[in-house]
Amino acid sequence: MQQRSGSLVEWLVPLAFIVCAGWLAWHLPAFILDFLPPQDPSQFDKLSALFKRNDVTPDMPGLFGGFADIFDWLALLLLPVTLVAGVLTVRRAPMEFEAWGPLDRLSVFVGRVTMMLIVVLCCVMLYEVFVRYVLNAATLWANELSLWLAGFVFLCAGLYAMQQRSHIRIFLLYDMLPRSLQRVCDTISTVLIVTFAFFLVYGGYGEALDKLYRWETFGTAFDPPIPATIKPMVLVVVVLVAVQAIINLVSDWNAEAVIHTAADDIDAEELEALKRQVGNN
Repeated sequence: MQQRSGSLVEWLVPLAFIVCAGWLAWHLPAFILDFLPPQDPSQFDKLSALFKRNDVTPDMPGLFGGFADIFDWLALLLLPVTLVAGVLTVRRAPMEFEAWGPLDRLSVFVGRVTMMLIVVLCCVMLYEVFVRYVLNAATLWANELSLWLAGFVFLCAGLYAMQQRSHIRIFLLYDMLPRSLQRVCDTISTVLIVTFAFFLVYGGYGEALDKLYRWETFGTAFDPPIPATIKPMVLVVVVLVAVQAIINLVSDWNAEAVIHTAADDIDAEELEALKRQVGNN
């Protein structure tokens, strides 16, 4: 895996992915109405009224005689394109975990998307502070949008942390074990993660699908579809975390035993870069 080159593409692609995913998340009822319309007339009318109220481009006619317009279809087509482009162009930063494989690229790209989401979240909050306290014109959407974005940040960061081996671990006893027993501990941990993911998906699939199909919203003035999107996303991310845990187990199986110390939190390359900057000043 190549190290980060600092290319602008590395950040523009995640941003483009966020734009496409955000557009689809807001206009997904159009595709539900086109391909899986509710059989209950009242539910159909409710969903169509909700879509028409929130449609960003209400004057655009739907393609193929449906609800989804050209922008909705364009976002749907560009989403996998930006995903593949992001996975192929992502590079390792100096401070990131060194042992990368081709299967780790998706998790690292999700990490880049998470970083860009944090930037977007900060911009939303700064905008709300400015208009509220400077212009005295508070928005109705900033708080709920911040909650919505923060939910995705929390979920996606968990997948990235799993790939980076950054979740909290207690090494006091682990480091004292021989490598063979460490592999046993790693296997038990992975089995527990996969088991948890299985039962969570098994027990929550029906509810998540129901919230998505009914397009359950937050019930506020802005009324974002937080329940309809976050609940299914929880299941998707948990499955990806379980898959990443298996990938980590396989890739670390033949690794040498590592004694963890407080110095592990210090990135040598970043420290040297800081020293050079201080020396130049």
